[in-house]
Amino acid sequence: MRAYVALTKPRIVELLLITTIPTLFLAADGWPGLWLTVATVVGGYAAAGSANTWNMILDRDIDRLMNRTKQRPLVTGVLSVRQATVFAIVLGVLAFLWFGLLVNWASAWLALGAIAIYVVGYTMLLKRRTSQNIVWGGAAGCMPVLIGWSAVTGTVQWPAVVLFGIIFFWTPPHYWPLSMRFRKDYARAEVPMLPVVASSSQVSVQILAYGAAMVACSLLLVPVAGMTWVYAVVAGLAGAWFLYGCVRLLVRARNPERGKLAAMKVFHASITYLTVVFVAVAVDPFLPL
Repeated sequence: MRAYVALTKPRIVELLLITTIPTLFLAADGWPGLWLTVATVVGGYAAAGSANTWNMILDRDIDRLMNRTKQRPLVTGVLSVRQATVFAIVLGVLAFLWFGLLVNWASAWLALGAIAIYVVGYTMLLKRRTSQNIVWGGAAGCMPVLIGWSAVTGTVQWPAVVLFGIIFFWTPPHYWPLSMRFRKDYARAEVPMLPVVASSSQVSVQILAYGAAMVACSLLLVPVAGMTWVYAVVAGLAGAWFLYGCVRLLVRARNPERGKLAAMKVFHASITYLTVVFVAVAVDPFLPL
């Protein structure tokens, strides 16, 4: 059972749920109801679990070459490829039908699109071919906000697009510091993550640029979704704090004598930033302002 759960990459799914539930609250302008919340979370976990399982199936050859992934179930042999394939198919079909029959068909098709983007777009086409793999393939991780919004409204509106943009620009500053930390792993597996093919200084510049775009997008939500000053202050302060960490990374990349890059600090800070901003999104509809 633990091996099957591991196939779904639960730590990644946690991040997806952090963004989905606040989106439900914002779309509903308050509490969307217990059933809709639970149904969207369950369907979202199944969809993400299917995509992540396919990813492990397709990447099992390089997973065994990387220290970070060599304990995954298909590498250790705890589960067979056939077992994982059946599991991925069942989860994907379950997610599609669950959303379609219990939420709405707009959310069902968006969930299916998210699986396709991650499996086909990222894992099969982009990951081993371009250093921009995580930029465009990361769009799959943005889909939960569109799914959450459509679960409430039956459609996708501009606030959902802005939320999509926040996560889209957040993905590189989140993943590239991790790739910097495990550069040797990716190089050994011949995966051209940006830190493998570019200098730390070049990567840090791009991390800062995407981070700035992310913060700008988070503030754009204020006029587009009619957020209160509370959200604006939280998003602004959180953004400034995160960008400060990105600047420190760039300074150390350009001046190695200042010490180690400490890229993982930016990685962990990105998780904190996303959590804080989306908690603010969740709370904002309930404020009497």
